[in-house]
Amino acid sequence: MTRAAHHPQLRRVYEPPEPGDGTRVLVDRLWPRGLAKADARVDEWPKSVTPSTELRRWYHAGEGTYEEFRERYEAELAAPEAAEALGRLRELARKGPLTLLTASKEPAQSHAAVLAEFLRR
Repeated sequence: MTRAAHHPQLRRVYEPPEPGDGTRVLVDRLWPRGLAKADARVDEWPKSVTPSTELRRWYHAGEGTYEEFRERYEAELAAPEAAEALGRLRELARKGPLTLLTASKEPAQSHAAVLAEFLRR
């Protein structure tokens, strides 16, 4: 019998850690500016599940909508390179709380939200 997975939480990496965070996973490709690694208390940093540099630059340049970004990012998540890291994140979610961390000012409208939804499926 397998345990039900916990739904991943989204938090800004700049917020102080909380006891209910469980495993804290940074889901940004670049380390957040001005944040010391010791202060972040990041348990894992799987860069293979972060948006590619090309996709990130395309989106931040304002060349597409959030929905287009979502579709392109989900296609990247479906690639074989991301499968192992996604499996690891799903396993962590089965073991206990999982918090996806991002430097994004709006985590609910970021790649972290897309990744959380992807993991729930």
